[in-house]
Amino acid sequence: MMRRTLLSAAILVWFAPMAWADAQLTVALDRLRVADMIGIMRIEGADYAQALNTDFLGGQGGGLWDGQIQDIYDADRMYETVRGAFDEMSDLHLQQINLFFGSELGSEIIELELAARRAMMDETIEDMAKDAYEQALDEDPMQVNPLKDLASAGDMIDRNVTGALTANYRFYRGMVDGGAFDMTDDEMLAESWAQEADIRIETELWLMGYLMLSYRPLDEQDFQTYLAFTQTPAGRALNAAVFDGFNTMYADISYALGRAVALNMQGADL
Repeated sequence: MMRRTLLSAAILVWFAPMAWADAQLTVALDRLRVADMIGIMRIEGADYAQALNTDFLGGQGGGLWDGQIQDIYDADRMYETVRGAFDEMSDLHLQQINLFFGSELGSEIIELELAARRAMMDETIEDMAKDAYEQALDEDPMQVNPLKDLASAGDMIDRNVTGALTANYRFYRGMVDGGAFDMTDDEMLAESWAQEADIRIETELWLMGYLMLSYRPLDEQDFQTYLAFTQTPAGRALNAAVFDGFNTMYADISYALGRAVALNMQGADL
């Protein structure tokens, strides 16, 4: 009986830190409103799927295609993919992230980011945001320097470009595995990298327009407080987890989309 009691105590001691870490992770994902961001991305994905249906399937995908898209953009799977990247973060970093984004300022920042992302689903607003950034560069480049500092601190442009190139490659991989056409790895990589310059230009315009739209309501002191947080070890760890998680998610989705397109193309040819 004594040995069983001691064993139970040891198990409780072992599980307690794990439960604490898991709770901290859950709180972080809630405060960052990852589920809400994924909801927005699913809407964006539905629009992209319509474009693929038009471009590759002549708009004839029908109910089968719609069902495949629903499965590919499964909210639970997308969430768990992103959560997996956060599993690597230390308890200390998670606590500091929860402290910052549990504050009034942190909560406001997340809400502003979500609102800007929703707004930029409208192509007119997206174009206006990009134009506002280009106009600022022409008229007063100094005013965008704080936003450039934020983007630089998170290596946001390069990380986004890398994610887009990886997603392109994975789409080709899915198309090949689905039997749409034959390409070697080298050919798929070359095809993806051929788009790097255009992707980089578009990424900078979209990202900087998005940042301007997101943080315009913040006063200078609040923005500098946020910028300072992003440059802390916890802020850098968060940035890395966000990009690792969402880039992995997009890579998986892109492969699934490429394979679904290929299989539907073959079905149409039968």
